[in-house]
Amino acid sequence: MQDSKTLVEQAQHAIAASSKTSQTEAGHGESPRRVASDAHIDALNEAFALFRINYHNQYYKAYSDTQVLNQIKKLWLDSLLPFEPDTLRRGARRVIETSEFLPTLNRMIRACQGDPEACGLPDAHSAYVEACRAPSPKAAYHWSHPAVYHAGVASDWFFLSGSPEHHAFPVFERHYNKLCERVMNGETLSQPQAPALPETTETPLSPEENHRRLDALRRELDL
Repeated sequence: MQDSKTLVEQAQHAIAASSKTSQTEAGHGESPRRVASDAHIDALNEAFALFRINYHNQYYKAYSDTQVLNQIKKLWLDSLLPFEPDTLRRGARRVIETSEFLPTLNRMIRACQGDPEACGLPDAHSAYVEACRAPSPKAAYHWSHPAVYHAGVASDWFFLSGSPEHHAFPVFERHYNKLCERVMNGETLSQPQAPALPETTETPLSPEENHRRLDALRRELDL
């Protein structure tokens, strides 16, 4: 286990680098950096409370210094902002259920990312290809998972079909990953609603009826 001084120095370097990145204006096509909400802060504090209970000795050995703990929480919060608060809680529970050791930030990130395949979710690129190739009407297509359809709707079907992959895929991936988070957090996405069939259908006219109407039209027009 690293000593407190080393942990402080590592946290300070990481936070400094993160601050420089956060001050850079987002480029074209990039999402603006998210700001930590009270819900994110509460979720992170809950995660550390779980770690304190489950890794008691390891926790107090690593975080015996309040300064260390506060700086590491700040680093974790900045790095985990892309995830929803419920995802942070799920990630923390997954960590304590699968590991005997106090997690690193990298381990926590991987726990928050979860296992999409276990929820029947295809990987992002496979989902993108499926969305691009699905015939119209999109809602009537048999999707591998509703998340693929909803990501296509959020991305805009016209944009996906008319844009090169290096432009369209990042947009689709961003929407899809958020939907995957919701699914892995227990949400059930609505199924696409196929266009309703007309209540009545017209019966084609018989050849005899067609001839009768054509003759009537000719007499009317004096042809």
